[in-house]
Order: sequence, then structure tokens, then C-alpha cells
Amino acid sequence: MRSVSLDIFMDGRTRRATIITGVVLLVLGLIGVIMPQVITVAISLLISFLLVLSGVVVAYLTWINYSRTALAWLKPFLLIALGLLIGLYPAAGAAALGLVLIIYFLLDGFASISFSFVLRPLPGWGWTLFNGILSMIMAGVFLVSWPFSAMWLVGVLVGISLMVDGLALLMLGLSARKF
Repeated sequence: MRSVSLDIFMDGRTRRATIITGVVLLVLGLIGVIMPQVITVAISLLISFLLVLSGVVVAYLTWINYSRTALAWLKPFLLIALGLLIGLYPAAGAAALGLVLIIYFLLDGFASISFSFVLRPLPGWGWTLFNGILSMIMAGVFLVSWPFSAMWLVGVLVGISLMVDGLALLMLGLSARKF
């Protein structure tokens, strides 16, 4: 069987951006692992803010264009109500977010594993495969322990995912050759 050797070539700017992005993701992931509840509450509050903001924007649009029909006010009402509920009860928001993260980790794992086989002869492809397998494992762990562990597990799993993504990017950037 023939052995194929390929190298990753990046220009200096792309290589530097890949390495910097990897380091930033590693640091953010480390924060998530060290302070998981803070990250979980921060994510819940960010989602709450975005829902309320989008509800206000849609309410403004409804006020300008469709204010005569009560049905038109349903969407802004739901967005604002859901945003306020998540903001007032971030633990419940974290449990709901946990379900979304289970789906995300499953899809991320599938995408990373698939992409690793595209990269397979290149140096650093194993890190992408490792990232995909770890995402699949995290989805399984989260699924088994949900919703009881959502308050701390969201932050830990997001942190681990960011760390491994950062490590994969860092390894790809460091193994690339300049051209």
C-alpha cells in the first residue's frame, strides 16, 4: 500500500489567525470548566436578553404595520414572555438550553468526524477526529444526566467543547507550513 503525505499550507496571516483563534477558544473553554455555573447563567441571560430585544423589535414592527389584529401581537408577546421567564429563572433556561446543546453536540460530533476523514492524510487530522468523538460522548453524558445537572453541566460541556475546538485549531495552525 502506498503512503501519501500531504502538508497543510497557509499564508502567514491565515496561520496566525488560526493559532490566535485556537488560543482564545482554549482560554474561554478553561473559564467554562473552572466556573461552569457562571458560564451557564451568562448564556441563559444572554439568550434572555436576545429574546426580549427581538420581542421589542417585532412589537415595534407590529405596532407600525399590524396593530389592528390581536393575532399579530402573539409573536412579540411570546418572545418577550419567554425572554423574561428565562431571565427570571435561569436554571429553567439552562435545562432548556441543555436540550439544545445535546442536539448541538451530536451534530458537531458528526460534522467533526466527517471533516476529519476529509483531512485524514493531513497532519493534525486526528485532533479533529478526537474533537468529534468527544462531542458525541459529551452529548451522551448530557442526555443521561439531563435535567438535574443542567445548571453546571452546560458550562462544563461548553467549556470542554471550546477547549477541544481551540486545541484542534491550534494544532492545525502549528502544523501548517507557510508559503
